[in-house]
Amino acid sequence: MVAPLYTTDSGLLFHAGKILVVTIGLPARGKTHISRSLERYLRWMGVKTQVVSLGDYRRKTLGGAQKLPADYFHLGEKSPETIALRKKVSDGCEQQIWDFFKTGQVVIYDANNGTREARQKLAERFHKKGIHVIMLESVCDNKEIIEANIRSVKISSPDYRGWDSDKAVQDYYTRIRDHEEYYDPVEEKDWPYIRIFNVGERIMVNNIKGYLQSRIVFFLMNIHNTPRTIYFARSGQSLIEHSYKADSDLSPPGWEYAERLKDFVLERRAKNLAGRGVEMGGKGDSGLMIWTSTRRRAHHTAWPFLQAAAASTSSMVTPAGSHLPTPGNATPINLNPSSISTLTSLTINTSVPHLTEAPMLYSKPRIKVIEKPQMSEINPGIWDGLTPDQARKYYPQDWERFVRDPYAFRAPRAESYHDLSVRLEPTLIELEREKQDLLIIGHASVIRCLLAYLIGLPASEIPAIEVARGDLLEVTPASYGVHCRAYHFWDGPGRVRDEGDFGKNKHEGVVGGEGIGSGEGKGDGEKAQAVVESMGGRGVVSEERTKGEGLMGLGGMMGGISLSTLPVEQQDSDSSSAGISRLGVDMGVGGIGEQKDANNFYENYAEDTKGKRKVDSFFAGNNLGRMEVPGSGVMRTREPEAGLSELLS
Repeated sequence: MVAPLYTTDSGLLFHAGKILVVTIGLPARGKTHISRSLERYLRWMGVKTQVVSLGDYRRKTLGGAQKLPADYFHLGEKSPETIALRKKVSDGCEQQIWDFFKTGQVVIYDANNGTREARQKLAERFHKKGIHVIMLESVCDNKEIIEANIRSVKISSPDYRGWDSDKAVQDYYTRIRDHEEYYDPVEEKDWPYIRIFNVGERIMVNNIKGYLQSRIVFFLMNIHNTPRTIYFARSGQSLIEHSYKADSDLSPPGWEYAERLKDFVLERRAKNLAGRGVEMGGKGDSGLMIWTSTRRRAHHTAWPFLQAAAASTSSMVTPAGSHLPTPGNATPINLNPSSISTLTSLTINTSVPHLTEAPMLYSKPRIKVIEKPQMSEINPGIWDGLTPDQARKYYPQDWERFVRDPYAFRAPRAESYHDLSVRLEPTLIELEREKQDLLIIGHASVIRCLLAYLIGLPASEIPAIEVARGDLLEVTPASYGVHCRAYHFWDGPGRVRDEGDFGKNKHEGVVGGEGIGSGEGKGDGEKAQAVVESMGGRGVVSEERTKGEGLMGLGGMMGGISLSTLPVEQQDSDSSSAGISRLGVDMGVGGIGEQKDANNFYENYAEDTKGKRKVDSFFAGNNLGRMEVPGSGVMRTREPEAGLSELLS
């Protein structure tokens, strides 16, 4: 999190005052997607931000559309009953805004606000109380974007529960046409405004002032709603694991891991594209982008992707004096710098050989690998190579300060997680801007920060997130947050902490988990249900699934997610997914999978503090006392000093 490590008496940052962002636009123009994305970014900056959604509040208060009068969505003449209901909803939303401004700084009012008269009155009421008002209009004339938004978001809402999808789309188009008759585009210059065309295609601003308002504009210039999947995986094991300074190559198990990662990612991506009706390498596939750090073990983990893409074509010429790696080859790769830069920025369109006996599920992937220096692992400084016990013994005073605030503390000649988050902010903006499917092959510390941003974890929990080598995370951005899945695809050295009892340890900590919770579920290959329990409560997540894929509870902005993961041999079986609780993996303080490197200080800290730490009061305050579960209308309370296990539900 890039927030300043201090608070002010008013609780406001950047001398920006309080800001009300009023969204404006016809239905299905991406206002909710823009609002939630902006909320996530501002919270990452440490700004107390909340989206107040008129639609969510109306569904929570009055129920779905089937319970409303026939003229409720008609903007012409209305019955007295309809007028009273609409006023009740708008007044309730406005009161929520006032309540949040007692402690918060930015509210994003997610509603149509289509008439000039109505939004003028709203803005004047808040302006008189010293609130800065910004009009944010989403203009969209791209019919493909509009219909995709209707089908992916609108008809899945409670308003259309039980409807035929085509009839629901037609009904929603009727609602849009009615709003078009009374819609006034933002042309008045009385208020600062931001006009976004086709969700990021073009942007127009007027009278934007100050640092925070400028950051809002900067962020909105980089967003889009193109469907994509973001994959996360650890880099392979290196020859010298315990040293930050040693930029060593992959070990033989590291090359084996890299090959398995390549196979599994391409298989998963082929299936995900097929779900969108797109063939990998065919029309509509924009390709796979791979980001790694400049450390050898990271970017060499991506080499099998290039090797596989190049293996079946004679049109690609391998640079003279170079060779591509093979699984189990521990010899450092001999490439001159110019050859490396050529290959790692090369876009390839060719067929991929499958190295196993399984049927070929993918062909002709377009792959591009980019090395990013900003994605280097966190620098442990003088603690490089130490275990927590050694750090406590040799540096007792520093250790005490670290335990009090592991996110902000910086050991001598080291980086803190706050430093790392600041370093990664340009990468986060590029992540928002990227339209292709993206695979991030990274170090655990980097993945912790990126996941915390996408999911909305409090900053104080970032150091305690575990990310195991051998797990693939799939994160799919959606209008109300992100959808996440975790898959276990590899077991080998470096994943478990006791090589002498591999079978016992490979899923250790999965069932129950100290301070984490447990998961259970059942399914018939068509539909599965996961019941996620934790110390803080119990929740049920039901989702249409096929063939026993991993299940998850959507955490959205709640500050955590719960994942259930199936091993690769069960992910595509035709058998039911009963017994999923035995393999469920909860992500939060406990992380994903189990791994312990005796010489890796930060990995040991994540393991040894599992379920034992409390959220720092400053960051608990900055992550809001009341949060809404995206799309559910349910408000949950987060108390200061609450542990993560008490926040998950």
